Amino acid sequence: KTGYPLMIRSAFALGGLGSGICVDEDHLRENAKKALATSPQILVEKSMLGWKEVEYEVVRDVYDNCVTVCNMENFDPLGIHTGDSIVMAPSQTMSDEEYHMLRETAIRVVKHLGIVGECNIQYALHPESLEYCIIEVNPRLSRSSALASKATGYPLAFVAAKLCLGMPINEVQNAVTKKTQAFFEPSLDYIVTKIPRWDMTKFQGVATNIGSAMKSVGEVMSIGRTMEESLQKAIRMVDPSNAGYQPKMHFTKEELLHELKVPTDRRIFAIAQAMHDKSLSVSEIHDITKIDHWFLRRCEAIVKTYDLMKNKTLDQLDHALLLEAKKNGYSDIQIADCIGSTEDDIRAKRQSLGITPKTKQIDTLAAEYPAETNYLYTTYHGDEDDVGSQNGGVMVLGSGAYRIGSSIEFDWCGVSAIRTLRQLGKKATMVNYNPETVSTDYDECDRLYFDELSKERIIDIYEKDASEGVIVSVGGQIPNGLAIPLDKAGVKLLGTPADMIDNAEDRMKFSDMIDEIGVQQPRWRELTSIDSALDFANNVGYPVLVRPSYVLSGAAMNVAWTDEQLEACLGEAAEVSQDHPVVISDFIEGAVEIECDGVAKDGELIAAAIHEHIENAGVHSGDATLVLPPQDLTAYQMERVRDAARKITKRLNITGPVNIQFVAKGTDVMCIECNVRASRSFPFVSKTMGVDFIEAATKAIVGADTSDMNLPTLETRGRPSNYVGVKAPMFSFTRLRGSDPVLGVEMASTGEVACFGANKEEAFLKSLLSTGFKMPKKNILLSVQSSLENDMTHSAYQLHELGYNLFATKATGAV
Repeated sequence: KTGYPLMIRSAFALGGLGSGICVDEDHLRENAKKALATSPQILVEKSMLGWKEVEYEVVRDVYDNCVTVCNMENFDPLGIHTGDSIVMAPSQTMSDEEYHMLRETAIRVVKHLGIVGECNIQYALHPESLEYCIIEVNPRLSRSSALASKATGYPLAFVAAKLCLGMPINEVQNAVTKKTQAFFEPSLDYIVTKIPRWDMTKFQGVATNIGSAMKSVGEVMSIGRTMEESLQKAIRMVDPSNAGYQPKMHFTKEELLHELKVPTDRRIFAIAQAMHDKSLSVSEIHDITKIDHWFLRRCEAIVKTYDLMKNKTLDQLDHALLLEAKKNGYSDIQIADCIGSTEDDIRAKRQSLGITPKTKQIDTLAAEYPAETNYLYTTYHGDEDDVGSQNGGVMVLGSGAYRIGSSIEFDWCGVSAIRTLRQLGKKATMVNYNPETVSTDYDECDRLYFDELSKERIIDIYEKDASEGVIVSVGGQIPNGLAIPLDKAGVKLLGTPADMIDNAEDRMKFSDMIDEIGVQQPRWRELTSIDSALDFANNVGYPVLVRPSYVLSGAAMNVAWTDEQLEACLGEAAEVSQDHPVVISDFIEGAVEIECDGVAKDGELIAAAIHEHIENAGVHSGDATLVLPPQDLTAYQMERVRDAARKITKRLNITGPVNIQFVAKGTDVMCIECNVRASRSFPFVSKTMGVDFIEAATKAIVGADTSDMNLPTLETRGRPSNYVGVKAPMFSFTRLRGSDPVLGVEMASTGEVACFGANKEEAFLKSLLSTGFKMPKKNILLSVQSSLENDMTHSAYQLHELGYNLFATKATGAV
């Protein structure tokens, strides 16, 4: 009846799992088959590709009082899941008539459905007429609710919980002003931009196009006074290697047109390239992408500023042009690259002209009432600061966007550090930009800066607030990578000294240091040329491991088994860590991996926990299954680990958290890595041991006493004594069509679970079941690689004895 294209959607599914757009009957049959594999029913409907997508968050109480808290508009038109779209709040391109038409409809729908609490409504709006459709109504807090709460400062979940208990909305207090009620619609004097974070590059063979099924693993939110400022800040937040709205990878003309037509995670850079090259006009880009003209014109304004700066020298940059560039969201590095100068020179010039960012509050009321809020952002559109200097206090740097390898573990560490500082009576300032985290709740800290984690921004805040110092060891790799640039700029780092962080992160210096203090490690060589690498590989024998410096979750780490593979790996590693050395080392097959998480003070360990991996070395520690306390290590191996941990901690003079990794085979126990920061296993270790390691680390960093905390040390045996903890990884291969579910030295899991049990088998089984693993009922298919056939035969016979029907692939069946 409706004709193709059609949209199909699964019922009872989160994140658009199993949905897709079908262009003809074959396509429809194939997609429907896939969707029905994950869900009991599907919906087939007319596709509205190219319409505007708009969302409203609505709140209603039992007395039928109703307000719309926030409306958001997608930069990408319909056809891309809202979790994978760039989103702006408040909406930018709707007329007053359209806005009120959709607002009134939203309120009528919520009243008709009788929803109490919070509700999220998504619309498709025709770009030229007033025609609209309701796409879906979520009668619960949705993915956008966290974004809406952080964007407006209106705590939706908090208000919804009170309304569900039957309170009238006019008795719920406004959390920001502390004087008015929650019965109001926030008005915003700023623009918020959300950009998703994808990690497609970690999976081989995955299709990178984005559509109605969600593939992103995290998101960022930026706050600015204009769309230009907000968009550029957000692009830098998603990944520190993006400079801003400018070309990143070079597309040929054909690739460029394809990228605009079939969106992938790189579309925004394709649009930027088209504008910088002047290869397509704004109306041509609009015809292909259906992105609204207004958004594209604002993007064009960013490029026009770049063109004005392009032929100037540092002396020719006048006050007006530099201020315009900063107002359009250009960072000091971008301006320096454009005119061929350095970041520090631009900073000096900018400060001499009196151009500095102003601190503004998020007050939900556009300054109509007095606000007492510590929820802050910085902007170049302003004449004065809303708040005075903090005069002291400790800055904690957050972990940025969730991505594979850096997720909620580091947020837990950051929050734990802030809470400890406040208990000790110190003022705590948080800098982070992830709307999904607890660390960006303004009631967790004394001051929250919802802003970039870059050298430029942190120095701005550090100088403005006259901070006592900065903690960089609880936010994962982004703050750790900033340690040396901040130290050089004269910022006081609390905890382990910056040169020691460099000694641990720089593979070359670290390997030298390990040899010097007499700790065993696999044979290694610094990479100087491809010939020397091939020569080394032939001496120690394949496989070998290639490791760049300053990376998180094993980015660009590769195991090479042949000369050809080695050459390919070297090229990739050099791209990822250009300023830092790459080291090549012997890869030990069939070895056990052991980790030690600890807290040190002035080079002495005051807390420690040793845990083992179930998988052999070669699976990244974030993808491995951890056991604490270890069940299969010998007393000799444990003693070797303790001895090495003491020596390394002493040599690096560590104060704060530390994580050291070892591989053991036979009588060898070799150190492979040391992270002078909180690792992703800290929350698991703290919860299993029953004592907060980050609290101990924060106290050590600021010099407070930890003697009353009952910390486990290297000498502690048998803790915990009556149970075993097992942490298992959670994977998302089903959402990434075409990806190969193989584990290696680069991390692929997107989450984790942990369970306790009386022994390791019980704890392991509970953990596996918690990840959604289902126990087989009667039939099992076996397929085994040749090197494991002998070991597997015994296990297969056990399954046969238990009464399972076994099936095998051709080669495995022959054995």
